[in-house]
Parts: sequence; structure tokens; C-alpha cells
Amino acid sequence: MSMDGFIGEYNHTIDTKGRVIIPLRFREELGEKFYLSKGLDGCLWIHPMEEWQQFRASLRELSAIDEDSRLFKRFFLSGATECELDKQGRILIPGPLRTYAKLIKDVVVTGLDNRIEVWSQENWDVMNDLDPAAMNKVAARLSSMGIKI
Repeated sequence: MSMDGFIGEYNHTIDTKGRVIIPLRFREELGEKFYLSKGLDGCLWIHPMEEWQQFRASLRELSAIDEDSRLFKRFFLSGATECELDKQGRILIPGPLRTYAKLIKDVVVTGLDNRIEVWSQENWDVMNDLDPAAMNKVAARLSSMGIKI
């Protein structure tokens, strides 16, 4: 992955077979194989191979005895699948992942630095209906944790 990481927002549609186009800029950075999994907030995550391996390594560190750890691992790993792009730059999203993310027609593909998110237009619109005052509070809280804007 380049130093820029994944950034931007792209609107696409999912076809009747469950395929969605990955933006050209993202394809160039993904590599030949990558992973698709459930993500938080009702979206799907696409992880480049190196990022997926790091994520899996962090999951392995979680205790099998701790209930939250088991739930967290199941959430991310149970539906995860290795993907490749077809000749048109699309990926096939398995039915259970389409159902989880409510992907029916209109899809938003966004970059989130080290991974890509795939959203239904509906979920994306809800996520982006942000009150500026609420975002100011988030920024202040992150600033107190050392995050610089």
C-alpha cells in the first residue's frame, strides 16, 4: 500500500449476482488477494493482505476464555473471505455479508486509511448525518488523547 493509504468516497451499484466495482485507485493498492469481512457500524471491511495478517495476529492475542474476546473473533472471522478482483475490477460479496451490510442496490465504497469500507447508501447516509457540534465534541475528546488535527 502506498503512503497515502485509502481515501475518498465512491458511489457504485451492486449487481444481481452480488458484485461491486472497487475503484481503480483502490485496486492499485489492494494487491492480487485481500480479505473481506464484517465491519463495525453496519459496513463491510476490505483489508489488504498485510493489514489482514496484522489484524489476525491481534485477534490471536485475545483470550479464548474471555467471552467478549470470543464474540469479537466470531464477529470478524466467521464471515470473512479471501477475495480477488475479476477482469472488470469487481468483487463478489457473499450473501451473508450482503445481508449484514444491507447491500441491495446503491453502494458507497470509502477509504479509511489502512482499509476500505463498503456501505449501503442508506447506512452511509445515516452515518454521515453528523451534527457539527457533536463532531466538535468528538474532536475535543480525541485531542485530549493526543490526536492532532
